[in-house]
Amino acid sequence: MLDQVAAAFERHDYETASQLLRELVKQAPHDPWVKLYVGRLQEASGRGKAAEQIYRQLLQQSTNSKLVSQARQGLQRVTTQEQPRQQPAIAQATAQPSSQELGFLILEAVMAEARTEIGQRLAQLLKTDTYTARGLLPSRGWRLYRTGTIEELALFGQALQQAGVSAFWASLAELQSIQVFQVNYIQALQPKATIVCRNQTHQVGMLSFEWSEVQQRVEGLLPLFSQVVDLGYRDRLEWKEHIEDYAHFYDLHLPAKRCILRLHDGKYDFHQGITAQEHHDTIRQRWNELITIMNQAIPPSPIQSEFTIFSESTSDFATALERLPSHMFLSRSSDCHLDPAFHLYSCLALLKLRHT
Repeated sequence: MLDQVAAAFERHDYETASQLLRELVKQAPHDPWVKLYVGRLQEASGRGKAAEQIYRQLLQQSTNSKLVSQARQGLQRVTTQEQPRQQPAIAQATAQPSSQELGFLILEAVMAEARTEIGQRLAQLLKTDTYTARGLLPSRGWRLYRTGTIEELALFGQALQQAGVSAFWASLAELQSIQVFQVNYIQALQPKATIVCRNQTHQVGMLSFEWSEVQQRVEGLLPLFSQVVDLGYRDRLEWKEHIEDYAHFYDLHLPAKRCILRLHDGKYDFHQGITAQEHHDTIRQRWNELITIMNQAIPPSPIQSEFTIFSESTSDFATALERLPSHMFLSRSSDCHLDPAFHLYSCLALLKLRHT
């Protein structure tokens, strides 16, 4: 029945989750997983203090690493929701009209030898225990830590930096100012790179640039879902999403032009341009050949390839991510937060590159 509870939370079906939990609390009142989901239900119902108490109790009593991780994430959510309200400086900043603009705050990886010391400083800032604070620090890649007004995030980000936590932030306006061109195909490699592409208004044209202008690349995999029938609550037939395949994306960053050239294996026309004479049996083979050709033409530059790690921190921010157009154009039966999450990851990488 716990699987049914988890599925109900994924659907945001809190009424069903509540019904199932009432039965589970009667059957197994001391089961830590039951307590965890009770905490999540309290959190979803706006009873943050009650949820916080449950999460802290689980952190003290449980030794199950998966449960501890989820309890720690829950505690982080409820405690950070209260933190901005406790800062007078933030209250003053948000009085300005421009401060209401949406922003995203990112935590960067912390080296293993520094985690204990920085975790202690972060615990003081968040008014939580060191163990929980240390768990918030990514060991690899980036973590989407908070969304909110950009002024609030800037003040909190500065406090994080003063505590030794590597953090940066960006406003929705900054992210949206980056142009994205969908690459239909690469027409020529020399003397300049020439591509046929679509702009953000779907107009098709040609763009030429020097390969040396490509200062960074970003790669990522996006899951493609299909619907399958499964038995749900009380053996009712219900549709569930199943990962059928992955879409491959490869972004080329041209910071001087403040733009992203986005390649997608499902939209790229392999029968045109430089790949027209290549003969491969599968799209994957053609895609791999295309990436090899480009990497040989592009001078050495960073490749950001940790989107999967970043994506694990984005599910709680789906509402904020909905405000960021993804420019992904994947065929989906419903919106998926991973699409704007990848675009956010790529745009953040470009902004960070421009600021270095």
